[in-house]
Amino acid sequence: MKTSKYDLITILGPTASGKTQLAAHVAQKLNGEIISGDSRQVYRGMNLGTGKDYQDYTVNNINIPYHLIDIVDAGTKYNVYEFQKDFFRVYNEIKSRGNTPILCGGSGLYIESVIKGYKLIAVPDNTELRLIMKGKSDDELIKQLSSYKKLHNETDTTNRKRLERAIEIEEYYANNDVDESPLPKLNNIIFGVRYSRNNERNRISCRLKQRLKDGMVDEVKALLDSGIKAEDLIYYGLEYKYLTQYIIGEISWDEMFNQLNNAIAQFAKRQMTWFRRMERNGIDIKWIQGNLPIAEKLNIALNLING
Repeated sequence: MKTSKYDLITILGPTASGKTQLAAHVAQKLNGEIISGDSRQVYRGMNLGTGKDYQDYTVNNINIPYHLIDIVDAGTKYNVYEFQKDFFRVYNEIKSRGNTPILCGGSGLYIESVIKGYKLIAVPDNTELRLIMKGKSDDELIKQLSSYKKLHNETDTTNRKRLERAIEIEEYYANNDVDESPLPKLNNIIFGVRYSRNNERNRISCRLKQRLKDGMVDEVKALLDSGIKAEDLIYYGLEYKYLTQYIIGEISWDEMFNQLNNAIAQFAKRQMTWFRRMERNGIDIKWIQGNLPIAEKLNIALNLING
């Protein structure tokens, strides 16, 4: 079995693009192990809603090792700092075994923190600042956040808790001497999997219907029954936001499905916007059309890796 000349192979793409399937097939050919670059698949018990397609990690009856999935309890707040730290720990372990690390996911901030080597720090809670923010409206906080020089993640403005945390981080950077020198850059090749807008929207709708049939509502009910607060599940957004609102009676089934279906499509659009920004900033992403047969996608990737 071959190994790769690259330090890291990255396979990214929006939700429902089939990137995990491609990553697993590449891993099977190159003695690889997959490191998840998904901000929600780290949580235990959040399976259907975060798209943990475990079956994708079996290729030709071979189980492909994967990492950074199911590593923390639902209800906790995992962040990009912890991800970067965990990534490099796992990356070094994979390299020590002589295997090929393959980063696969759709969380642009997480992926970029690794491939561009941002030097991140753990930002402590600021109780005093949080009390001040409680008295402000969302619009006031968004205006405050936009006044900083660095906006790490514009999607933070879509959720009150994320908005407050983003301001907390920016305040820390503004008032503390922080070493932001980058980590050593990796010899990395990056692939992206994408569909046309219409195909992507159809895939999202079909996948949502299937996951609802597979028991996604029961999954969220089980999380609530385990003691996780509704507001904490809503914090995770998308499936967990709308399904929680449905379960506690805030919205109907049809409202839940339609709003969630639209929200996932908008999320996929934001993911592509992030990836295009990465390209504008000099990151080379080699795009592969998602509607190609998996064997053809694999051949395209391997030819570029071995070329």
